[in-house]
Amino acid sequence: MSTTNQALADWVKQVAELTQPDQIYWCDGSEAEDQKFNQMLLDDGSYKQLNSETHPNCYLHLSDSQDVARVEHLTFICTQKEVDAGPNNHWMDPAAAHDKIDALFAGCMKGRTMYVIPYCMGPIDSPIARCGVEITDSAYVVQNMRLMTRMGQAALSRIEQEGGFVKGLHSTGELDPNRRFIMHFPEELSIKSFGSGYGGNALLGKKCHALRIASYQAKTEGWLAEHMLILGIKTPAGKQHYVAAAFPSACGKTNLAMLIPPEGYLKDGWEISTVGDDICWMRPGEDGRLWAINPEAGFFGVAPGTAKETNPNALAMLYQDTIFTNVAETADGQPWWEGLDDRTPQTDWQGRPYDPANGPAAHPNSRFTVSAKRCPSYSAESESATGVPIDAIIFGGRRASLVPLVTEARSWDHGVLMGATVASETTAAATGAVGVVRRDPMAMKPFCGYHFGDYWGHWVGMKNQANKLPKVFTVNWFRKDEKGQFMWPGFGENMRVLEWIIGRCDNQLGANETAIGLLPSSQDINTKDLGMDLSVLDELLKVDKSAWKDEVTSVEGFLRNYGSRVPGELFRELKEIDDQLS
Repeated sequence: MSTTNQALADWVKQVAELTQPDQIYWCDGSEAEDQKFNQMLLDDGSYKQLNSETHPNCYLHLSDSQDVARVEHLTFICTQKEVDAGPNNHWMDPAAAHDKIDALFAGCMKGRTMYVIPYCMGPIDSPIARCGVEITDSAYVVQNMRLMTRMGQAALSRIEQEGGFVKGLHSTGELDPNRRFIMHFPEELSIKSFGSGYGGNALLGKKCHALRIASYQAKTEGWLAEHMLILGIKTPAGKQHYVAAAFPSACGKTNLAMLIPPEGYLKDGWEISTVGDDICWMRPGEDGRLWAINPEAGFFGVAPGTAKETNPNALAMLYQDTIFTNVAETADGQPWWEGLDDRTPQTDWQGRPYDPANGPAAHPNSRFTVSAKRCPSYSAESESATGVPIDAIIFGGRRASLVPLVTEARSWDHGVLMGATVASETTAAATGAVGVVRRDPMAMKPFCGYHFGDYWGHWVGMKNQANKLPKVFTVNWFRKDEKGQFMWPGFGENMRVLEWIIGRCDNQLGANETAIGLLPSSQDINTKDLGMDLSVLDELLKVDKSAWKDEVTSVEGFLRNYGSRVPGELFRELKEIDDQLS
């Protein structure tokens, strides 16, 4: 297999001359190829076959112990002007970056095969989708990209028709942490990653392309590439809605993406479907709404904590056709991780006999890679070329106090301010002082490929491109009482908040005007069968004016960190909140 795209052919030739592989293999995405690669990984010890009765076609991969997570301090945005990368990114001059990493790539594939992976982020026939090609020397990466993207001949055909594509070059190198870089060149639509085999650093279609490069593409082309889930909600009346939601880590994102409503909602006829759990690309449609696709085809999820009680839909996916990375293994060859059940594993994530003295059996960032089609709540609309129309955008943080259960923005600009200043409080001593507020704008802090001020300006400017923009909300499932107990039950009960949000989108439910936005009355939240004291709900919906004055001061200081590129609309919205608090 080769290509009629001359730019692609030339680039593959240049990479081969630099890296000097023994052979070049073009991936076609076929079932036969999948089986061949699985056998190859079993034969060379990269894979271990798991119990074929309980987990057919499932494999365990154990990575190098120093290569288990994203490495943000070694991740660079390489723009011609340093200011364009912004204070939210590590910057390196593009010419210097190419020289530094190409010196590592020189000859690195000697004795190895160079795999060429054409892929499409999004449905192959979607105008919102974008294509890329990853060159790698890792068959493990090929198999993960097979599940996470639309990969192979169909993607190559689209590249040959369109001409353009994102270039991604990857090598595991020697897996030396001191010889490891992940470089992004937004102005060139290219990525170079060396020295890591971990998903976020090596599956270049994921965070590297679908967020860092795509966010820059989206700015220049007039759309949005966001770190958001996409959830379908159908009312008992049969009306279909879609929401996109951004949550920093440890804020319940995956649980919301695969939410199972309370029994009463299911009996009443509410239906939930999952379009995506992590990334959302939105483009203005001819009807003035934002239309969204999930650019990914699979889930690359964190295993620990995934259990029947916490996320039954996620667990149900993982019994066949799954790659497990850095989990533990039971005596009968089943994957295991903390929080799954009360069994004791036989071996840990480093392949050693399990000993609690060595720490957790599964690495805390151990992963599963699985096709999205295996999810019980999978939506067929995930393959829709037009995408789905977004009715609401939700931003969530983790605040023990201050932030109400749910708040609706007064306007699009106010909603951008809410997203730009969403925050979580540190919850464990391991991360330093407990209760420190850390802001993670739109949950994009590690993933925005350019200056946050310009990014917020691009968000503000969407109101000039679409006249039926989604309503914007913030949620906070994590308020605590004076005893330190969570006040809201969370998980499936979050459906009750979604019901109010949908009611607001349909102009069927009321809201109270407050200084910080529109809030429901406690009677507007369905508490049937919840057993919650309404006084607790009143507290969850209260606005503490004095505390919010302090928050305004904190938010203003945060925005000032990004200098003159912060759009004036955000400061105007903040002043309006401050004035109403006075």
